Amino acid sequence: MTYTITTQPGDHQFSCEEGETLLDAALRQGLFMPYGCRSGSCGACKAKVLSGTFRYPEPKLNGLNRIDANSGDILLCQAEPCSDMQITAREIERAEDVEVKKLPCRVAGLRKLSHDVMQLLLSLPAYERMQFLPGQYLVFLLNDGRRRAFSIANAPDNDELLELHIRYVRDGDFTHHVFHDLKERDILRIEGPLGNFYLRHQLALPILFVAGGTGFAPIKAMIEQAILEKIQRPMTLYWGVQAKRDLYQLDLIESWIAKSSNFRFIPVLSNPEPEDNWQGRTGFVHEAVLQDIAQIAEYEVYASGPPVMVASAQEQFTEKGLPVEQFFSDPFDFAYDRPKRTRKAM
Repeated sequence: MTYTITTQPGDHQFSCEEGETLLDAALRQGLFMPYGCRSGSCGACKAKVLSGTFRYPEPKLNGLNRIDANSGDILLCQAEPCSDMQITAREIERAEDVEVKKLPCRVAGLRKLSHDVMQLLLSLPAYERMQFLPGQYLVFLLNDGRRRAFSIANAPDNDELLELHIRYVRDGDFTHHVFHDLKERDILRIEGPLGNFYLRHQLALPILFVAGGTGFAPIKAMIEQAILEKIQRPMTLYWGVQAKRDLYQLDLIESWIAKSSNFRFIPVLSNPEPEDNWQGRTGFVHEAVLQDIAQIAEYEVYASGPPVMVASAQEQFTEKGLPVEQFFSDPFDFAYDRPKRTRKAM
């Protein structure tokens, strides 16, 4: 059974399957609402029922003590609909609406994605979640006061683990620690989410993603979210790296192509190795975009990667007519991993 949930204000609608919580269904379809733990303990996802019926699978959760059932208040992270419903709930549409937290986390997994990129999975305390918009980043709070920032690489519908892609930097203290010393179950401290790099929905333009190196990470989160939402806008990913071995998670990208007929992928190598036998695009990734797309002004552009790449893309795209308000960026200033250097939130 599928139920239709209508939110006020805004008159937005989303579908919710039988046995699915209202919060899970909303997040799955790109409707972001405040929450704190997703376990029924904190009460942060409180909303009000205007019509319809629901049930709590576990009616004795601590968070239920914080709401007055007679007032019509419910916890979205626990309530499952038994009919079509109308609810009053606050919706998150801007990064400024998301709560920034400082939290301990545990290393849940370490896996090399390529010769110099590590996938780092982080788990949060049992009754905590970090709500974020796809494309935002977090920072590690190091013992000596330094901060190291990395984009969150997974979509927020599944936030039990936070996924990061960390490139090894020669002479970089933190990345050396990640690649050589960090172990599963180690404890770290993080702050987030931060940044204004996230997918917008105000325009109906085709979406152009331009990634350089591990700038793929936040764009991965955006694409995963867009596919979950079944966005029908054409989406094209240009991913620039040096050589073929720097392209990782290609099986994941192939799954996106299979799931979404409106998604295209164009890899671009700036310095392919002879053994690559590369027959695809070469050169700088932003220049490949301009070679292919004459009417760049008809796109909404999301660019992420080394600062020089992002700056060049913005300069050249706007020179070709792209309105500046249609260019969103996430330059990786922090990638150099030098002492007392942090990435600024944009």
